[in-house]
Amino acid sequence: MLAQPIARIENLRVEFETRDGPVVGVEDISFDVNPGETVCVVGESGSGKSVSSLSLMRLVEFGGGQIAGGRLLFDRKEGGTVDLADADQSLMRTIRGNEIGMIFQEPMTALNPVFTVGRQLTEGLRLHRSLGHEAARERALELLREVRIPEPERRLKQYPHELSGGMRQRVVIAMALACRPRLLIADEPTTALDVTIQAEILALIDRLKRETGTAVVFITHDMAVVAQMADRVVVMYRGLKVEEGPVEEIFENPGHDYTRALLAAVPRLGEMRGKSTPEPMRLVGEEHEAVPIPGSDEVLLEVEGLVTRFPVTGGFLRRTVANVHAVEDVSFTLNKGRTLSLVGESGCGKSSAGRSILRLIEPMAGRIVLDGVDIMALQGPALRRARADMQMVFQDPFASLNPQMCLADQVAEPMRNFNVLAAKRRARVAQLFDRVGLPLSFLRRYPHELSGGQRQRVAIARALALNPKLIVADEAVSALDVSVQAQVLNLMMELQAELGLSYLFISHDMAVVERVSHDVAVMYLGRIVEKGPRAAVFENPQHPYTQALMKAVPIADPKQRKLEKDLQFKPIPSPIHSVDYAPGQSEYAEIDPDHFVLTSESGY
Repeated sequence: MLAQPIARIENLRVEFETRDGPVVGVEDISFDVNPGETVCVVGESGSGKSVSSLSLMRLVEFGGGQIAGGRLLFDRKEGGTVDLADADQSLMRTIRGNEIGMIFQEPMTALNPVFTVGRQLTEGLRLHRSLGHEAARERALELLREVRIPEPERRLKQYPHELSGGMRQRVVIAMALACRPRLLIADEPTTALDVTIQAEILALIDRLKRETGTAVVFITHDMAVVAQMADRVVVMYRGLKVEEGPVEEIFENPGHDYTRALLAAVPRLGEMRGKSTPEPMRLVGEEHEAVPIPGSDEVLLEVEGLVTRFPVTGGFLRRTVANVHAVEDVSFTLNKGRTLSLVGESGCGKSSAGRSILRLIEPMAGRIVLDGVDIMALQGPALRRARADMQMVFQDPFASLNPQMCLADQVAEPMRNFNVLAAKRRARVAQLFDRVGLPLSFLRRYPHELSGGQRQRVAIARALALNPKLIVADEAVSALDVSVQAQVLNLMMELQAELGLSYLFISHDMAVVERVSHDVAVMYLGRIVEKGPRAAVFENPQHPYTQALMKAVPIADPKQRKLEKDLQFKPIPSPIHSVDYAPGQSEYAEIDPDHFVLTSESGY
């Protein structure tokens, strides 16, 4: 006899009230969740996957939604089934956190910044389990150990801002598991995390599920994460369920066109083996011939001995008591028409290096030469003129675009700053919109009227406005859905082939880096620990940190799941050192032609 499902969603319909009338968020959704099972709900932004899970917690009502139809049957701990769609809020308060736990996507907004980790962890235990202060503290320590947080006694006294992103997400998981819920809902819990931390957290959720028998509803748009976690998959598209089945069946024999398109858009580690140059991805419905992008042998950017540090102040007089060594003795060259990717985890210094090269952050030392111009020697108007040759595409296009300016004005702004005539500006903006695949009807629109992928296309158009020689792309596709990410990557590669652009591509996504790069530099604790041609670094990684990064990448194949015992990561040491600390120089050994590995100061 089969065990009764813990949760059954039957014909769910959720509506949102807007000024133009009701909008349907999800329509006629049905699926079950069995004990000890992981059901992955996949789809892109706006597909309704988060709405369906927030409905189970009845949190959708706090975001302007209303359950307009269907049943949400939940099998309670002490027996008996309740329809959560009709339950009153006092019963829901008992169930939330106690019987259904939730891990939210953004741990910094899920945690209260003014309370310590200890207070937030013990709150649910004291409320739902009526534990005393000491008993709740002991259980909190036990939870922190379960989620593998080092020094748990110290962490209890800390505030969320004192922890890294991965640590914060572990605290959120510990809070969700505090009362041993029967059902755990994980809403994109690893989207903002580095590949190594993501691998650890996926393994952690899987282990806790096996040990406690908790059922998991895992919401994601990342098909590689689905392959790693799922027993069963529900595919959603525009508020509808389009496909459901066992994970192996979905990956090997997808039945719906949308599922096939999702799987085709996933960059897979190892796909570029044997290819020396980047190639656009083959997307469903876009069967164009992949054009290799060889680049040239002419050097565009030379960086030598780049050092960037940030002062840490303290004491009554706010004196500098230590320094954050963000970028330490970094050197590399980038040729015209080629892509060099800086890879590493959060805090390794890759974004600081990119911004230092553009002088958005002032480096302490080093030499930066762009097409024969010494960028470090420039000041005032001369530096401003040089910036026409180097532009940046930021991670979050919504934050980098002005919400009060229409899109045409934003793309024209760099040209207006460099005194390009109005008639030329208008023609150039129309040409750029066409080039990045946006209709001219978007010219008068504002950022909030566009999707994330469309906003990133506007950011790319703005970066191209002055015909730059170098574009620094700082995590430019990490916040995008997988199919939108593939389209934007293909656009960037097409522009490179057509215009001869050079990219400094900053990312932590190894599969994306393999697809777009000519050369790769791996950063760890502010230093480049390995650099060389993409094929050499990916097919023959030599530094232990590069090897650990490669091992952590989830593969979009359920038969190649990572095991927790394979993921042995060392905690990253602090980059903060005393004022009198004198770091040594970076020394490299040449393994193969142009393939270098750090031999000193590696710390890994």
